[in-house]
Amino acid sequence: MSNLLRDRRTAAEWASVGQVIDIAEKISSFEHLAGIVEADLAVLDPDKLPSAWRDGVVAGQLRFGFADGNVRVATVTGHATAAVSAVCQRCLEPFQLTLNVAPQLLLLDEQETPDGYEDFEAWELTEEMLRPQDIIEELLIMALPFSATHDDMADCKAFSTEQESTGKIVRPFAALRSQMQRIEMDPDE
Repeated sequence: MSNLLRDRRTAAEWASVGQVIDIAEKISSFEHLAGIVEADLAVLDPDKLPSAWRDGVVAGQLRFGFADGNVRVATVTGHATAAVSAVCQRCLEPFQLTLNVAPQLLLLDEQETPDGYEDFEAWELTEEMLRPQDIIEELLIMALPFSATHDDMADCKAFSTEQESTGKIVRPFAALRSQMQRIEMDPDE
């Protein structure tokens, strides 16, 4: 049996049968998303690299249908969640980042306009044939933060309370501050 996520059909074909697709795939199945995650993780020392990051799961469901009674405007709705490995831009440590997307899309040809469908976002089709995996992958990529950080600062080593309790707080700009104070006192230096 074929994987419906990877099948190619027109938007009208998907919608006319009211296709529902359950998603349960590994990150490695989404080539572009996996490439972005791999590039992000490349900054880590090999001993810090999460070993099974490609096995992270993308799960959810897509439902195709029509937005209008004339069955002319195809839609796709649903939800998807992905657990991807990322590097915190504060502490430079790996962590699990959860991405959530909930598409409410009108599948429109380039010349069509989304007038009258305020509950939907327009998804412009550049090709006649549509592969559902491409929609999910693009939505997950768009959900990636520009600068990934731990959701909870208690998990971030940049804000570790352990450093505070030992009294050994690293202040990376302390030397710069003292140089600036010396220059203010003696501007000829």
